Amino acid sequence: MSIDFGKIKSDIVSAGKDISAKAKEVSDTAKIKMDIRTKEDFLAKQYEALGRQYYEAHKDDEDAAEKEYFASIAEAQTELETLKDELLTLQGATICPNCGEKQVSDDNYCKNCGASLK
Repeated sequence: MSIDFGKIKSDIVSAGKDISAKAKEVSDTAKIKMDIRTKEDFLAKQYEALGRQYYEAHKDDEDAAEKEYFASIAEAQTELETLKDELLTLQGATICPNCGEKQVSDDNYCKNCGASLK
């Protein structure tokens, strides 16, 4: 029985090319998926910015068709501020003597006005 080293070499080279082609395909697919996610994130941020600008420009319009949305956003913002205040209180927050802003007790300077908290 003789070993055909030429055939083995050919099979190895062929397998290497197949693996290389598959790796490139996987790499190209991953890159395209990453590009898609990046563009989707970009669009989401643009929509958010546009929506925020629209909200700020029209939140006080009495006859706005989006009045219900504006009310729910305002309510959620109020609730969020209340929750943030509760968290700061639990963390032993201090109140800035200069501007009255609540600060985490470990802070040396006010994040709002820069005044010393010590």
